[in-house]
Amino acid sequence: MLDPVLLDEIRSRFHHVDNCPYQGPRIFFENAGGSLTLKSVVKVNTALSAIPDNQGRDNPASRELVRIIAAAREDMKTFFGVDDGVVFTGESGTEVLFRLVRAAILGSPQGGNVVGSTLEHPATASARSKWCPVAGKENINIAHEKTQTLVTAQDYLQQINSDTRVATIIQTSPVTGMAIDVQAVARAIRTVAPQCFIIVDSIQHAAHGVMDMGACGVDGCALSGYKVFSRHNYGVGWASPRMSTLPHEKLDGTADDFWELGTRDTGAFATFSEVVKYLDWLGSQVSDLSDRRARLEAAGNAMMAQEAHLVDIAINGADGQPGIRTLPGAYIVGGPDNPYREGLVSYAFAGIPSAEVVNALNQRGIRTHVRKADYFSGNILDPLEMDSCIRTSFCHYNTKAEVLTLLEALTEITQA
Repeated sequence: MLDPVLLDEIRSRFHHVDNCPYQGPRIFFENAGGSLTLKSVVKVNTALSAIPDNQGRDNPASRELVRIIAAAREDMKTFFGVDDGVVFTGESGTEVLFRLVRAAILGSPQGGNVVGSTLEHPATASARSKWCPVAGKENINIAHEKTQTLVTAQDYLQQINSDTRVATIIQTSPVTGMAIDVQAVARAIRTVAPQCFIIVDSIQHAAHGVMDMGACGVDGCALSGYKVFSRHNYGVGWASPRMSTLPHEKLDGTADDFWELGTRDTGAFATFSEVVKYLDWLGSQVSDLSDRRARLEAAGNAMMAQEAHLVDIAINGADGQPGIRTLPGAYIVGGPDNPYREGLVSYAFAGIPSAEVVNALNQRGIRTHVRKADYFSGNILDPLEMDSCIRTSFCHYNTKAEVLTLLEALTEITQA
């Protein structure tokens, strides 16, 4: 649990931490839909959006833009936990994942199969279903275990074979909040298919723990700026050296590992640097480490601990306030005692439509979200025979008092 003084300092660094400009006072538990935005991100983005110059020109402004982008690329690698490969930006995390998956499926040896799971977001699942038939590769979907809503290394091993060309892994589900052991899954895959291209969807995980793609031994990863304290309209991708030179869309005459199309948005790079600076600062507050990467890891671990504390209160209650598990008719997706849960609780109440609960919470100034069994969440909810659930997603800047307010409101709503 974060020190209260430090937590106040953390909250002061974000816009709209407890007040919506359209609604007024509110508690923000919709972090899986997009985190709060750092004040420094808005400041830097505003300044750069006014600059008329492009990169690659012979003038001071252009040279400064090039410097900012180059520095941000190093920050991105530090964040991903990698030393090599290429980092690039795209329209969104989803778009970046589509490009990575497409390149891997079309650029890997002919035939064979591509393996993913039913736990995945459409960002990878739809890309697999789109490009596998084009490449003549079998698309294999591992069914996630319904009780804990997980897939494991063992699940992958049951489907992986020597002909597996590409594998996709979601690091954390934005519907259930369950985190997958990417390193264990990747190691298992390599024992059977060492040349398999492994691509990770870290969009949900990036703001809630440590990123370490180098240690995981994978080939590609993507995240979204707006999910990790930055702004909308860009995603960040990383491709390993062997992944980066697969055939992909690029301008003629550019290097084999060139992934960016058109003039770069300097603001996207600069705002991501602000995210890394913030995590560096947070790591310095919770540790005495001098190495920047180590401080980012310390920050990630502190965020995970704070969110685990908030999740525990939400599920089990505190200070005499009952938790979600004890409320009448409550069902918690993945079970109430799931150790893989990461900063998010999805639940429903028998006899009360989830949309009504979300609306009632919103009327009380508590922002949550209803997940429906649609193309985003049906893969999770349909096997559970649920048409919807209430997603309550925390971040490290949320407080115990906010969670207790949520529980008080849910008690009123379910006992009305």
